[in-house]
Amino acid sequence: MRIPPTVRRWVTISVAVLAGVVIAFGSGVWADQSLPQYIPTLFQPASSRGGLNTGELSQAVRVIEANYYDPSLNYSHLTEGSINGLVQALGDRFTRYLDPAEYRSLQDSLAGRQTGVIGAYVAFENGRPVISGLLPSSPALAAGLHAGDVVVTIDGQDTLNMSADAARSLISGSPGTTVKLVVLRGTQSLDLTISRQNFSSPTVASSMLAGSVLYIRVYEFGNSTQAEFAAALKQSLPGATAMVLDLRDNGGGLVSAATAMISQFVSSGEAFELRGRSGNQVVKVKGSPQAAKIPLVVLVNGNTASASEIVSGSLQRHGRAKLVGVKTFGKGSVQQDFTLGSGGDLHLTVEHWFLPGGISVDQRGLNPDRSVELARPADMFDVAEPSLGYTRDAQLEAALKVLAGT
Repeated sequence: MRIPPTVRRWVTISVAVLAGVVIAFGSGVWADQSLPQYIPTLFQPASSRGGLNTGELSQAVRVIEANYYDPSLNYSHLTEGSINGLVQALGDRFTRYLDPAEYRSLQDSLAGRQTGVIGAYVAFENGRPVISGLLPSSPALAAGLHAGDVVVTIDGQDTLNMSADAARSLISGSPGTTVKLVVLRGTQSLDLTISRQNFSSPTVASSMLAGSVLYIRVYEFGNSTQAEFAAALKQSLPGATAMVLDLRDNGGGLVSAATAMISQFVSSGEAFELRGRSGNQVVKVKGSPQAAKIPLVVLVNGNTASASEIVSGSLQRHGRAKLVGVKTFGKGSVQQDFTLGSGGDLHLTVEHWFLPGGISVDQRGLNPDRSVELARPADMFDVAEPSLGYTRDAQLEAALKVLAGT
C-alpha cells in the first residue's frame, strides 16, 4: 500500500457549522516531507516492534468470522472501525480517521470547493438556526439570504430546538436540488428557495471602511489564501490609512499560508516554532512584507483556532498588532495526513507549535489586548454584504477605536 512521496502537515479543527457543510477550519501544509513507502497491514501476524499485539487483533477477526451470527460481514466497516479504535485509544482529540468521502470533503474545502451546499454560516439563538454569515459567491447570497435571518422552517420542518446536525443534514443535499427556507427578517416572514450547488468560494474578502481603513476577512487558510491575501493587499493597501484583519471564526489552515501572512507584516525574525519527536524547528518570516508599517488590529474570538492563532499570536508577540475580541480557542498542535490504500486518511498529530519566546496557546488560548463581547453572532460584519454595515459589530467598532487611539 503506497503513500504519495509528499504529504502535508495540517493544523485543523472544525469550529463552526456551515449550512450544508462543516468547514474543517484549517488544515495545513508547513512543508513537504518524504515518508516510508508503505504502512504495515493492520492484521499482520505479529508486531516487529513489540508494541501493538496484532496477533490478538487477527485472532479477534477470526473469532468474529467463525462465530458472529450474521456471516455477511462488511469488512470495509470492520477495517474502518478498527482504525477508529486505534485512533480513539490515543486520547488525542485532534487525531482522527477520515473515511474516503470525509477526506475528499476536506480537500475540497481547502481548495475552496463547496459541494452540494448553499454557503451560509449558522449559529443558534433561542432554539432556532440564525444565519450569521454568508460565503462570497454562494447560492445563499445569490438567493437573497441575509445575515441575521432566523430560519423558521427547512423544507416545511419546524426548526425550533433542532440540533445543528439535523439542520445541516436538511439544508445540504445533492447538487442541483433545492431547499426551501422560511426565514424571519425582523418582523417580516420570507419564503426563499435556494439551489444546492457545487461552487468555488474565495478564502479572503476585503472592503474599505470609513476613514480609509482596509478590512480583510480570512475565512480559512486554504490552498489559495496566500495568493488571495497578497492580491488584496496589493490592490487596496496603497489607499489605506490603517487595517483590520478579521480572523474570527477562522479555525486554521495551512501552516505555510500562516507563515506567509505573518511575513506580510513582519520583516524579520521568528514566526513560530515547531516541536516534534524528531526535534525542534524555528520557522522564520520570509520575503518582503507589503504591510510592514500600516497600523493593524486583528479581530479574534473563541473560534479563532490553530493557524489563526499562529498568525494573531505571532503578530501580537512581535508588537505588530493589537488583538480585539475575546479569548481564542487554544489549539497548539499540528496534524499530518497519511493517506491509506482505501482512500481514507489518518489525520495524525505530529508536532506542537509555539509562539516566539516559547509560548504555547494549547488549551489556553490568546488573550486579546482589548476584550469586547459580541452580543449575537449575526451582529458580526459580513463582508459578503457590506451594504448592511457594521454598526452592530461591537468588536469591529472597538478595533476602529483602537486604530484611532481611543
